[in-house]
Amino acid sequence: MGVDDGLLITLKRVAATLKQAEIPFALGGSFAVYAHGGHSGDHDVDFLLCEEDVERALEALVATGFRAERPPEDWLVKVYDEDRMVDLIHHPLDTPVTEETLADTVPRVVDAIVMPCLTATQLMIHKLLSFTEHYCDFTRGLPLARSLREQIDWDRVRKETAQSPYAEAFLLLLERLEVVA
Repeated sequence: MGVDDGLLITLKRVAATLKQAEIPFALGGSFAVYAHGGHSGDHDVDFLLCEEDVERALEALVATGFRAERPPEDWLVKVYDEDRMVDLIHHPLDTPVTEETLADTVPRVVDAIVMPCLTATQLMIHKLLSFTEHYCDFTRGLPLARSLREQIDWDRVRKETAQSPYAEAFLLLLERLEVVA
């Protein structure tokens, strides 16, 4: 993945600010895939945090020069570093971020800063559960599955996505393409 240097600097600024403010977080999205050594595109940075920490996070980030935005979606807030967007997600997939969510992470070095990242398994679960009748672009999940397949607990993925026919179809595709057994 050719990483956007500006977004990488922004990611580091947000992580450092959250660490200094002692706000628990996890790196998610495409940069977490990158942190695991996988391939993924990048257009923004995603951090997960508990809803009760959102206001403190916004205050700390605004104090360091970020611009805050509260979009109509009620599951995240955004901050901007110039034109670079960061999503602070507190309810991914209609599920609140909890201490348990933030514990299901692994430390990864991202451009010389150690930070908690969602596990490859959790990233795959989030990707599969994002597929719906309104959005079902398997081309977004294939690079993730291929590049991180050895790090993913596929039995857990199957169990935690069993309710989704879209996840079931994607997993069948991965089997047919011999990405997973």
